This record gives sequence, C-alpha cells and structure tokens, in this order.
Amino acid sequence: MTNTALTLASAGLALVGVAHSVLGELLLFRRLRTQGRQTAGRAEVGTAQQLLHTPPHLRILWGTWHVASVLCWALSALLWRLGTAPWDAALGAWAADAVGIATLASGMLVFFATHGSHPAWCALLVIATLVWWR
Repeated sequence: MTNTALTLASAGLALVGVAHSVLGELLLFRRLRTQGRQTAGRAEVGTAQQLLHTPPHLRILWGTWHVASVLCWALSALLWRLGTAPWDAALGAWAADAVGIATLASGMLVFFATHGSHPAWCALLVIATLVWWR
C-alpha cells in the first residue's frame, strides 16, 4: 500500500535538493567565482575548474552548499521507501519523525535567518507537514 503523503514529501524533498544545487550554482557561485575577473568588459562564466583556484573559504562554502542537497536526496530516498513499501510500524514511524523534525527545524532556521525572504522555509514546512500527515 502506498502512502501518498510520504511519497509526495519524498518528491518535494528531491526537488528541493535539485533546486538548491542548480540555483546555488546559477545565482550564487557563478557570481562569486567571477568577481574580480573581467574579460573585455564582461565577466567570465564560473566553472568547476575555476573553483579549484578560489580561496579556501569559498571552496568549503561550495562543498557545504552541496552537502545540503545530498542530504535532501538521502532523506527523499528514505521517505520514498517508507511511502512505497511495507515497513515495521515502530521503526518506520521513528524514521519518518526524524525526517519531519529535520525538515521542520530546517524550515524554521531558514525562516528566522532570512526573515522569511528565502522561499526554502515554505517548501521545508510543507514537506514536514506531509511527513506528519501520514
């Protein structure tokens, strides 16, 4: 029996991970990599190769940024498994609650850190709601 709420939460968390990595590269890291490097009046496009020649603080920021996406995909896989296959009720409920707490805390952190201006808080709270709606 498929649990629709957990399956939807899984899909939402996978999309959050993709959006986080892609938009981070396009809107943040491309600009950070090209600051100070102008060619014939236009900025060079940042590449992964250029990342190796950036300061260490930018490299760790880039790595940590994408760790968040990887964790989204791992939690998404867990929710997919819980939503689509039979599981031990106690262990499954505990695992789902762990994901719910993590997404709720993450959503609240983003909301308070950005004063509600970053859209991730809304997506994360919707995912937490879907997890607990099960």
